[in-house]
Amino acid sequence: MRPIVFLWAIFIGSVAGVLRQQHTRAIGLVLIGLLGTGTIFYSLVEDWSPLDSLYFSVTTLATVGYGDFAPKTEIGKVFTIFFVLAGVGVLVVFASEVARQTITRTEGRVEEREAQRRARQGAVGEQGGEQQEAETNV
Repeated sequence: MRPIVFLWAIFIGSVAGVLRQQHTRAIGLVLIGLLGTGTIFYSLVEDWSPLDSLYFSVTTLATVGYGDFAPKTEIGKVFTIFFVLAGVGVLVVFASEVARQTITRTEGRVEEREAQRRARQGAVGEQGGEQQEAETNV
């Protein structure tokens, strides 16, 4: 259970990092706007619950397409065509930014730990050198 929580924490932190950065915030807001638009549209036009509408929007943009939901109305089918064409690219760019953010954060942590390890080794090495010097002076 701990690894899953840890991975979710990393993912949420990376998504938040993408939304915090000015140069990547727009793509996140566009994605949220698309998902909101899809949710509202399918709720009103296809008469699905908001949760079902959001679920369909996410699985459609992620190109999963389980097949458990499909638009029945003509306008719903036309909307879905344009929704997919606009949304898949946005989702891919957002996912790549989240991945980049995750890699950057992970590299930073690794470098920080490596610097701490080197500092500890240097401190141990200095203490060893002081002991040798003290023994030589005796």
